[in-house]
Amino acid sequence: MPYFSVIIPLYNKAPYIAKTLKSVLGQTFRDYELIVIDNGSTDGSGKIATGFNDSRLIIHRLKENIGVSNARNKGVELSSSPYITFLDADDWWEPTFLEEIADLIERYPDVGIYGTGYYIVKNGKKRAAPIGVEEGFVEGEIDYCRVYAKTLCMPLTSISVAVPRTIFDKTGGFDPGLELGEDLDLWLRIVLREKAVLLNRPLSNYNQDIEKTFSGTHKRRYNPDTFVAFHFDRYGEEEARNGELKTLLDKLRVYLLMNFRKHNLFPDKVNREIAKVDFSHVDSIYRFYYKSPFWIVKIYCLTMEFLSQLKQKIIR
Repeated sequence: MPYFSVIIPLYNKAPYIAKTLKSVLGQTFRDYELIVIDNGSTDGSGKIATGFNDSRLIIHRLKENIGVSNARNKGVELSSSPYITFLDADDWWEPTFLEEIADLIERYPDVGIYGTGYYIVKNGKKRAAPIGVEEGFVEGEIDYCRVYAKTLCMPLTSISVAVPRTIFDKTGGFDPGLELGEDLDLWLRIVLREKAVLLNRPLSNYNQDIEKTFSGTHKRRYNPDTFVAFHFDRYGEEEARNGELKTLLDKLRVYLLMNFRKHNLFPDKVNREIAKVDFSHVDSIYRFYYKSPFWIVKIYCLTMEFLSQLKQKIIR
């Protein structure tokens, strides 16, 4: 039985999947299986994956796209390891990711989720994600909600964590009804019941340079039915008694719904979510953004976009 199962959902990422797979197959820690769920790709992504000759690589092909949550759940269903890790098909790991996660597990047994820091890759440049841990924090247990709320930079991501298989099964896995923020939902369900441990060293790479045509996010962003920001009521009872969770959810509500407000999309649903916000938890700009008449907000947004474009021209 391998120690880790690495689950990669793959859908139309032909320009990126080879680099992703190389980063896994080049890990210094070798005791793992690599499960690629070819989620109905039509661009030859699956063929690229099959070109890698490694006994640890398992490719499971689906005739049609079943969504990222279902694809990841299917990968876990096919897995045989005590610890599950995930990687998106356009991101990649540093060579020691699995080795350092394994060491973290040994130092902190009986934890619900393990994570590491990560790089944000944009315009070809890497920078460590500004996770909201205290200065000098190296590793250890974190209050996930408090750390996340500090900078709104995810302390746990779908490319930088390991979850015990028993915890994944007990928690119910990814919600098939969610297509954006499904990982946030699962991590919350875990950390509200289990401990979370973080190694504050960037060991994975979150690629923000992918072409929009290869990103499913832009297609899913404006669907309230499948966007986690419209489903925070599922934590209602916990939110009412957990002040750290309440603060985090309020900050996420005003942040994640900004584009809906900017374009006046689904105003009734947005207003319903914003009505739940305690504005003492968020920056004052959000009160203006959500409490002002829409035409004022629109003028403000257009002005800020113009100034941003002007700044870019001046810099060039």
